[in-house]
Amino acid sequence: MKRYSFLLLIVLLSSFTTPKATITLSGKITNTEVKKIWIKGESFEKEINLKPDGTFSEKLPIDYEGIYAFETSKNRMPIYFYKDSKMNLTADDSNFNATLKYTGKGSIENQYLVKKTIITSQISNEELFKLNEIDFLKKANEIKSSIENLCNKTKFSDDYFKQKETLNLHYLEQKNLLQYIKMHSYYARLNGFEVSDKFPKFDEKMDLDNESDFLLSTEYQDIVMTKFFENIKGDGTSFFVSAKDAIPEIKALKSQSIKNRLIQNGVNDINIENANYKNTYNEFISITNDPKTKEILTTNYNNTIAVEPGKLSPYFNYENHKGGTTSLESLKGKYVYIDVWATWCGPCLQEIPSLQKVEEQFQGKNIVFVSISIDNTKDREKWSNLVNKKELGGIQLLADKEWDSKFIKGYNIQAIPRFILIDTNGNIVNAQAPKPSAPKLIELLNSLLL
Repeated sequence: MKRYSFLLLIVLLSSFTTPKATITLSGKITNTEVKKIWIKGESFEKEINLKPDGTFSEKLPIDYEGIYAFETSKNRMPIYFYKDSKMNLTADDSNFNATLKYTGKGSIENQYLVKKTIITSQISNEELFKLNEIDFLKKANEIKSSIENLCNKTKFSDDYFKQKETLNLHYLEQKNLLQYIKMHSYYARLNGFEVSDKFPKFDEKMDLDNESDFLLSTEYQDIVMTKFFENIKGDGTSFFVSAKDAIPEIKALKSQSIKNRLIQNGVNDINIENANYKNTYNEFISITNDPKTKEILTTNYNNTIAVEPGKLSPYFNYENHKGGTTSLESLKGKYVYIDVWATWCGPCLQEIPSLQKVEEQFQGKNIVFVSISIDNTKDREKWSNLVNKKELGGIQLLADKEWDSKFIKGYNIQAIPRFILIDTNGNIVNAQAPKPSAPKLIELLNSLLL
């Protein structure tokens, strides 16, 4: 453990780069739910505490000139920084887009981004991509024309931003075309939807490995991510980012920022469900130079090692539907088959009949069946009513902090339902056990000679 901590420290220290510039950002945010705001970028994140009256003033070291994100607990807006930025901003968090105002060096570009966001947010993605092909193209062109008019009449103070924003109009158009093809069938609830021969073709000649454009265009970022994952084929068993043919493609990229973003998308590939998680971890660590991503990868790696077969299981002591609490320790001496589920989870509910059959088949054997719900504690009544309505057997427990419950985090559970088998000594037999509807579960339980 000490050796890993030392190696991680070396990796983190070696990944820091000297900031290219230090910019000044000050302002006042009123009506916030929490007295904090965040500035986020590629391999960059700064949490800023607001004073009681909502004011703040910070000097921020930036590693690149480009688009960052300015966030409150409720709102998010792109913000542009260049080396001479010295801005003051004000906003009412309860009416964010309409009240966000900038002054100072860099304010023209950022006020443009606010107006651009207002234009694009006048119609939701669902409303836009649900439209039929003709109406979609008409609406998408209206949006592009409105932004183009705004861009043409804005007297930018930064020539680099103006040059890139002109290109960005093309990226906006191409992003909408790409997403319509992918999203219309989902929002319109159509099976087998295909666009007509008259639908504009995506620009296949677009350079999808451009560092400067990635740092300056959220539209370009969306295109790059969409096209990358669209081209991944995998081998049927691999995870998304760590699919068989994905890692070589990531390594071949020139843009380090694109590499970093892709690895950020894959941090949860370091999971017991991924049989090749150790190799995936080593590959990802070698590709990214983002300290925070490396830290998350290493945490997931250590957590995954901790739930390999034979390791002592993470502990739980949760509220029992029948009253009181039940701990894993209290079940020692019996095998424990755990179903992690929630009342809002469709696939979880589909497994209930099969689970009831398995419970009946192994009734009287040396095994207990435990269902741990990760419903919010405020939904306790909903959980309790469903347990009663469906006459759920076994031991029905309610975790204390949903996804952040210690047992859930200990197994690095990212999706439910999830099934776990623990032996009579509290050690892990299988942290990714077969689901109740799978014949392999009966084979596994029969092999235990219960």
